[in-house]
Amino acid sequence: MTIGPAAFAIRRLTRDDAPLMEALLTMFGEAFDDAHTYAGARPRPSYLASLLGGDSFIALAALKHGAVVGGLAAYELKKFERERSEVYIYDLAVAAAHRREGVATALIEALKPIAARRGAWVIYVQADLGDDPAIALYSKLGAREDVLHFDIPVS
Repeated sequence: MTIGPAAFAIRRLTRDDAPLMEALLTMFGEAFDDAHTYAGARPRPSYLASLLGGDSFIALAALKHGAVVGGLAAYELKKFERERSEVYIYDLAVAAAHRREGVATALIEALKPIAARRGAWVIYVQADLGDDPAIALYSKLGAREDVLHFDIPVS
């Protein structure tokens, strides 16, 4: 799908798109200023192919002239109390040079029909306090809930 005057395309990544997923990881590292997390111990292509081919992970890339300029990584969480699921946007970023072009909104809009086809009743995302651009975007698209997030170590 090509969107707007910026002429970028949104592509859902599949098992065969491990190289694009690697480019998406690089873009996330640059956009979040956290290259170590996204490139320090990069998964093998076979792991990425398995992830992209699985039934719980969704990756979308915004491409402009073949280059990844934005992306979204989400997980489908199947619910136990009802036969439905929720989709959690784990990461969403746009390269600095391509912000304010509608890329993030287009990525979320492209996720909606995927989530609907999977039986999801909602898409949710978290934003860090102080990340005013993200908070403004998500407030425009959905209802805000103020929650606390806790990281619990596994060992």
